[in-house]
Parts: sequence; structure tokens; C-alpha cells
Amino acid sequence: MLEDAAKLLSRLGQKKRVDELVTAMNRAAEQAVPEAKELLLATVGALSVEDALSIVRGGPTSVTDFFARKTREPLGVKFLPIVTRATEKVQLAERYNAFASKAAGLGLLKGEDANLQQHVTAKALDGLYLMIGEEEQRIRADPVKTGSEILRKVFAR
Repeated sequence: MLEDAAKLLSRLGQKKRVDELVTAMNRAAEQAVPEAKELLLATVGALSVEDALSIVRGGPTSVTDFFARKTREPLGVKFLPIVTRATEKVQLAERYNAFASKAAGLGLLKGEDANLQQHVTAKALDGLYLMIGEEEQRIRADPVKTGSEILRKVFAR
């Protein structure tokens, strides 16, 4: 829906504003992702034996799935203000939210897509977990090589 709205607004002479909004959304996501490090590390530190067993016995993205289950909601709380500050700079965000809430009220749009800031926050989290999942799969594909690379980084001066 967001892509459709962007196309429509571009056709209505708002291309510059749409581009500014897309840039603001990307910058917001970039600013929010570093906030995840502390929470992800704390989550690892609180890992239970049951959690570890489910990760070991799980599928190719069991670590990523674990992180998503444990951190998505609190990260969303951390990310949303960052995204909101970034998108408030672009007045088009307010217009999108007004339009989208009307569309949601008519059943033309999902409620979670009716707020630009929440949408961008969700997409930033999706991107974070995608990156974690890709790294997890790389490690699982060649644990010996990956382990050696990690050891080299840790002990190299």
C-alpha cells in the first residue's frame, strides 16, 4: 500500500516530497539499528538452557527466530521514536497517515499500515532480522571457516 500511495503522490506532482520521505525513512532505519546491539547482547546474556537447546535443535534460522521472539517488541519501542523524529521532518508523513487512517477505516488498508512511523519501524526490524538470518545461515553453512575467522578477529592485533 505504501508503494501505491508513493506512486499516486508522485503522479500528482509530489515526487520531490515522496523522495524526501523515502530518504527520511531510510535514515531513520539506519539510525535505529545501532540501538539493537545492547538489547541483542543482553538477550544472549539471559539465554537459558532451554533456549540454547531449542536453538541447537532448531532450523537454519533458529537463532534469528529466537532473537525476533525476544527482541522485536522492545526494539520496536526503541525504534519508533527515532523513526518518528526522522519522518516528522517531512510533512508528507502526516498527509500519508491522515489518508491511510481513512483508508483503514473503510477496510481498504490494514490497520498496521495506516501509520507511516509504525510501518517504517516494522520494516527496519524486518531488515535487521533478515541480516541476522543471512549471517546465521552463512555460519551454519561453514562453521569451521566462520569459527576460524572469528578467532582470527578476536586474537589478531
